[in-house]
Amino acid sequence: MADLTLSGIDVGATPKTPMPPAQGQRTILALDLGTTTGWAIRGFDGLITSGTVSFKSGRYDGGGMRYLRFTNWLTEIDRLSGPIEAIWYEEVRRHAGTDASHVYGGLMATLTAWAELRGIPYQGVPVGTIKKHATGKGNAPKQAMIDAARKRGFSPADDNEADAIATLLWAIETQGGVA
Repeated sequence: MADLTLSGIDVGATPKTPMPPAQGQRTILALDLGTTTGWAIRGFDGLITSGTVSFKSGRYDGGGMRYLRFTNWLTEIDRLSGPIEAIWYEEVRRHAGTDASHVYGGLMATLTAWAELRGIPYQGVPVGTIKKHATGKGNAPKQAMIDAARKRGFSPADDNEADAIATLLWAIETQGGVA
């Protein structure tokens, strides 16, 4: 599978581990929202692909450009891999700083509005739930999440991608992927 790009943003890294085929399998997207957003998607064929995408503001960008780029990225992922039938995202309740909190809130608002307009169900999953499912510890550090993804056959570039993979696997294994 060739890598796919959207304005220089890697939206289709090398395919990862396929899940066993299931009858009526749905395309689902999992996200770790942030300036560097981790993502993992299971296609209708069971193939899981993951990566990261940066929504860092440029020097001359207006305040809303990050969110417009996120909207365009979601639309392109849906067009290339979809249709997306469910979205799961890491639900963060505590942030390291005010800026991170604002970025997360803006991305979550953009995501939920985008999904509502398309009738796509979405659901947040608490961070501790994802970490406990992936590592057995609800307060696992970033490296433990990366190691857990590697043990499952993935090669995450960073903790953002590892968290998205863990969110996707949690959704598939505990909820059947249905939001």
